[in-house]
Amino acid sequence: MRMLGQIGPVLRAFFLTAIVSAAIVPAARSEVAVDVALVLAVDVSRSMSHEEMRIQRRGYADAIASSQVLRAIAQGPHGRIAVTLFEWAGDHHAREIVGWTVIGGPEDAQAVAATLLSEYSQSERRTSISGGIAHAVGLLEAVPFLPDRRVIDVSGDGPNNQGLPVTMARDAAVAKGITINGLPLMTEGGYGSQFNIPDLDEYYRRCVIGGPGAFMIPVNDWDQFAEAVRRKLVLEIGGLMPPGVPDGNARVMPAQFNFQPPYDCLIGEKIWIRRGW
Repeated sequence: MRMLGQIGPVLRAFFLTAIVSAAIVPAARSEVAVDVALVLAVDVSRSMSHEEMRIQRRGYADAIASSQVLRAIAQGPHGRIAVTLFEWAGDHHAREIVGWTVIGGPEDAQAVAATLLSEYSQSERRTSISGGIAHAVGLLEAVPFLPDRRVIDVSGDGPNNQGLPVTMARDAAVAKGITINGLPLMTEGGYGSQFNIPDLDEYYRRCVIGGPGAFMIPVNDWDQFAEAVRRKLVLEIGGLMPPGVPDGNARVMPAQFNFQPPYDCLIGEKIWIRRGW
């Protein structure tokens, strides 16, 4: 009996250690290989009107289920991709809409499209592109599949005005082998358009995108949005560059190696301060 009394605490300690160890060991990664793990990071800051956010949802849903995108997926070595979509605003807000999902055919794509159209977006304060990139990097590091490439697709209608400088977040992602592509929305309207800048496409090219084959496609009018998303997804899935765009114009090197005239990547933060916020 005395021996059993001594063994009891030992067994309890053993089982407690096993439980704790099981809790901190991450789940095994799936052996499913995909051509690309693609994070769609969608701006819902208050510079976006409700109508603009509805156009975004419909544009992504239509693009993902389009014949062009499905054809691009089918032509890949594995014939499938992994996609997740979240909406971002300030660095406090990242709302998952579609968790990691494998798309290998029309039924998968239609299911993702239906999820996107099943509810409305919710706008939030501030614009933290850096926070959105950091959240996307976390999702890619935890992707439960085996991707050949890892890509962040970030859309937005204004410059970073909260959180880390966007170039720091970009360079940290690029250092991990991740490509960041951009969809700058050079449109007018919304509740916070006074914080927007006229050369948002150049801001995205110089301050946001980066990594192997990085590119951005500007949207100058909301009528262009659905087609721009479709074209962008086809290029990202195929690992292609936009036709007619020289390689040097589509890539962004880390800021310290940029030989172009300086660009103020803190313009968004400065506008926010100047307006007394």
